Amino acid sequence: MRYCNPTTWALVLFITGALGGFVNVQAQDQSGPDFIVPARPTVSNPAEFQKPGVLQLEGGYNANFRAPGIHLQQDMPLALRFAVSRRVLLEFDGDSPSSQSEAGVGVTGAGDSQLGIQVVLHHENDKRPGVSVAYYIKLPTADNIKGLGTGRVDHNFIALVSKKIGETTVDFNAFYLVSGRTTDNGHASSGQAAFAASHNVRKRAGIQGELSGYSRNDEQSGALFALAAFTYQIKPRLVIDTGLRFGLTHDAPRTGFFAGLTVGVCDLYKHQHGKSRSPSSE
Repeated sequence: MRYCNPTTWALVLFITGALGGFVNVQAQDQSGPDFIVPARPTVSNPAEFQKPGVLQLEGGYNANFRAPGIHLQQDMPLALRFAVSRRVLLEFDGDSPSSQSEAGVGVTGAGDSQLGIQVVLHHENDKRPGVSVAYYIKLPTADNIKGLGTGRVDHNFIALVSKKIGETTVDFNAFYLVSGRTTDNGHASSGQAAFAASHNVRKRAGIQGELSGYSRNDEQSGALFALAAFTYQIKPRLVIDTGLRFGLTHDAPRTGFFAGLTVGVCDLYKHQHGKSRSPSSE
């Protein structure tokens, strides 16, 4: 992580400090969500998330091969997801370090960062899917001089729908992206969608498949991708994943590889839960 610039670390400290302010939030019903609910490695996120009070860490390695004009792109995505309640989630994302090579020349530096909030509108039940909305703002922490980012602020509005059918969970996300133009002042808008299915083949092992794509945005051409992943739950607080991504259109990277993990770091409401169960609190 030595490539992270001071701005990125400041954002991490900001989020960590903000989390401390939610320790006194009233604990919610804990019977529903799992201790962790991985949002990686797919593009789409689940409409519902982990147990309230849990700080969830997601990290890994990501590589894209043979993108147009670029031989290799690599980054190490990191996400901190904190469930304030059963209806509200806060998130910080970072892609540092990030690197790419073109014509035998490689550059490495900090990647972009994101801050986001997700709000559940309807919890999943037997008849209806879980539905939520989310907003993310991209902070241009990447070095645009090196070509690792655009240097502009982006806004991402997302609608999320999830439903479990038997042993298979289906997630659908629709995105509306408003990104800062690199060719002119102002912003350009585009759309993106992702449809994923996850299936438990054994008690701890699962497979995932996803089809995702986005439309043209400013200078970036649209692209379509397919993803195949394998997941394994080592412990209730730890899930690992790995898999491949395939570009289905001319302007998409030909192939991609990823591997990572999801960890339940701690339950910041655990102390409150214990107090609420003690005889002195009755």
